[in-house]
Amino acid sequence: MSYTQELGIRAKAAEAVISTAGTRVKNEALAAISKALIENQELIIAENAKDIAAAKANGMTEAKQDRLKLDAKRISDMAKGVDELIALGDPVGEIIEGCTRPNGLRITKTRTPLGVIGIIYESRPNVTVDAAALCLKAGNVVILKGGKEAINSNICLGSIMRKAIAGAGLPEDVIQVVENTSRETTTEIMRLNGYIDVLIPRGSAGLIQAVVQNATVPVIETGAGNCHVYVDASADMDMAVDITDNAKTQRPSVCNAIESLLVHKDCAEKFLPLIAERFRSHNVRIYGCDRTMAILSGIEKATENEYATEFNDYVIAVKVVDDIDEAIAHIRKYSTRHSECIVTSLLANAEKFQREIDAAAVYVNASTRFTDGGEFGLGAEIGISTQKLHARGPMGLRELTTVKYLINGNGQIR
Repeated sequence: MSYTQELGIRAKAAEAVISTAGTRVKNEALAAISKALIENQELIIAENAKDIAAAKANGMTEAKQDRLKLDAKRISDMAKGVDELIALGDPVGEIIEGCTRPNGLRITKTRTPLGVIGIIYESRPNVTVDAAALCLKAGNVVILKGGKEAINSNICLGSIMRKAIAGAGLPEDVIQVVENTSRETTTEIMRLNGYIDVLIPRGSAGLIQAVVQNATVPVIETGAGNCHVYVDASADMDMAVDITDNAKTQRPSVCNAIESLLVHKDCAEKFLPLIAERFRSHNVRIYGCDRTMAILSGIEKATENEYATEFNDYVIAVKVVDDIDEAIAHIRKYSTRHSECIVTSLLANAEKFQREIDAAAVYVNASTRFTDGGEFGLGAEIGISTQKLHARGPMGLRELTTVKYLINGNGQIR
């Protein structure tokens, strides 16, 4: 029996318990996790320091090191996120709809856990806690396969959470961290049919496509974010600068940060110098089209590659467009259908943009950085689904359930 099959067998055994656990039991387990994270803060930081040291030695960019780093505030934020889940309603057993048929059958559509969820992700150890807590609250078992860059942090966090939930009366195998970081193990996880009910990749476009193309387990795509801001000719320039700056630089390594900026030709000469000045304070590297280069000096030529790239860094690709139709066409070509934004004062253009752009989240006059379960009032989320089946957008508690039909009769036969 392989290592991954052993994980699957243990997961299925734990599923029988967590899928029927009451809200009180699940909330007590979550409270134990939150408390344990704070109590073990020094241990977590020490293990994370090993990952940071290795990242620096391997030349990881500062932006990606930021994704990897855990400090007292981030640990506190993780614990707070778990506490917030406790306050949210339990989706399991929720009645979605129902009816009584002419033959007297009473049919009720309810929510039920997905089962065993496998999550494959990269170098953000906070995902380890967020994903585990969400899956637990929704009555699921989770098998977590993080990247090798965060292996010490992930093993530490997993151990802390497993002990916490065991102390609260749940099987520790409700949460499992895959400690083998080999590609072979990752491939086995992707093909663990019969044990894993759904697989959720969270990370770069390359990771997501690798999972989609190689998995035999059903997959929900999340994460890849080649996001855009389009500054319309009618836009308020100060608003446009603030939104673009926030969407690019507030935290460039996350999936809801923008990677490209489109600017209407009629405001380009005014807007581009303003945003370039703001970007300079963050040392943002700018690639631009010929018309952009004619306005801004010292930038680099943008190619198809730059417009198609999710940089996850202080880098942006800029293009001057003739009108909103060209902006929409550009976004349709390069977007990963995550989050897109228009800055405009024209209602007709705002409505056109939201109608014609196909993405999980389409903004008017607000930063794409709001695409987040917490910001949407859903609590923490497992990721941002960019596909159309089952779930789209922030994957909160309800998105981690499926449906069950309950049919009650009094002897009906067909």
